[in-house]
Formats: sequence, structure tokens, C-alpha cells
Amino acid sequence: MEGDNYRSLFFILSALAVCCAELLAPRRDGNKSRLKRWPVNFGIVFIGALLCRIVLPILPVGLAVELNSNHWGVLPASHIGRPYDFIISIVVFDLAIYFQHRAFHHFKILWMLHRTHHADTVYDFSTGIRFHPFEILLSTFWKMLLVFILGPPASAVLVFEIILNSLAMFNHANFKLPLKFDSFLRLFIVTPDTHRVHHSVYFKENNSNFGFNVPWWDRLFKTYIPQPEDGHENMKIGLNIFRSPEYFSFYKVILTPFIKP
Repeated sequence: MEGDNYRSLFFILSALAVCCAELLAPRRDGNKSRLKRWPVNFGIVFIGALLCRIVLPILPVGLAVELNSNHWGVLPASHIGRPYDFIISIVVFDLAIYFQHRAFHHFKILWMLHRTHHADTVYDFSTGIRFHPFEILLSTFWKMLLVFILGPPASAVLVFEIILNSLAMFNHANFKLPLKFDSFLRLFIVTPDTHRVHHSVYFKENNSNFGFNVPWWDRLFKTYIPQPEDGHENMKIGLNIFRSPEYFSFYKVILTPFIKP
């Protein structure tokens, strides 16, 4: 439970920080819909977390604790030791999430779930938590499989979860960084301007910039696009098939994977 408390604390602090940044220095117009969108987006992630609690007897951090006590996994068997097993775990998990994201775009059945995330026609930090509950469940299964194989330190799994949650909200945030600072920062982490390209209505841009934490995988695997064709202020966000206001309700968002517009 202690790990969950840390995750919840950092989730709240990250949300508050990026929300304040959006209010102080917005990058784009379009945040007048907050009162309608935020309850829906936060409600979806709550349902996803609840679903994981109901379906799964244990979550990734708890599984890592159990495996560590039995010295199970590739990393304990290799006797690499601290801090290398910690660093390797973070890197492997991040690469795995990159490929998970690509898979959700490549395979139709997974894309039907993932398009709940892309159906948001406004881009702000709440978009970074807007994932269908079934996608959240599948992602948790994927992380548990990685934990089972690697046997990583529980602290590494917890830190990765905190980084992933915090940076997902950060790089979906609608706030403006100075361009020179953004050019420097995007060498090390995924900035809002970097990831916003991924939410373009254009297919090529929509299938780029998959990373949530670091930009290196996109550069390495040739899926990196530095800037949107129409510019950040003018680019169109979301999926055209879900642009009608009728798809903005909580009920419709939950049903997004099953709707044929």
C-alpha cells in the first residue's frame, strides 16, 4: 500500500503543477471546455484503476516485492546488483512501453481501445490520463509480464510508474515552453511540443512520436517528427470521426471502442 500512496501523491502533485502551468502560459486556445472534459477524463482513469484492483490480485510493484523475496527473474539470476539492475529496469520498461504504444496503433483491435485517448479534440494534461479502462488493464498485464521476467527491484518499478504518470501529464500539457529551452529539453525528455505532433489528425503525424518519457526510441526507430505540418497553434487535434459534441459525454467516451461513427 505504501507504493500506492507514493504514486497517488506524485499523481496529485504532477496534476496540480501542470494545471497551474497551463493556466499561466497556455500554448493553444481551446481550454474553455475544461468543466466538461476534466470530469470525463479523470472519471475514465478512475474506472481503469478500479478495474485493475478488481481483476488483478496483485499489481506490478507488489509483484516485484514478492519476486524479489524469492530472488526470481533475469536480473537477480545475473547478479548484476545495484544500481545497475535499477537503471536497466527503468530503461527496459521504457522501451517496452514505447513498443506497447506502437502496438496499440498497429493492431486494429488494440487501436479500437486506444482511440479513446486520441478522440480527445482538445490537448491538455488531462488527455495524458484519458485511456480506456480496458487499455489500462492490458497495459498493467504487460508491465506485470515484464516484472515476472526481469525480477526488477520494486523501487525501480515504483519509480518508473511515477515517472510515466507524471511525464504523461507533462507532455500532454497545454503550456508554452520557450522555444530554445524546448529544443534543448527535447533531447532528454518528451516535451509537450514533441508529443502534441502525435495527436494530429494526419495519419503520418499520428503514427509518430510514440515515446512518453524519453525521445530516444523514436529517433532510434525512425518514428520521430520534430514539428507538425500545420504548426502547433493551427494543427487540428484528435480524430475527425469523433469531433461531434455527442461524443464528449462520459457514456460515449467509454463506448468509443465499440462505436462505428
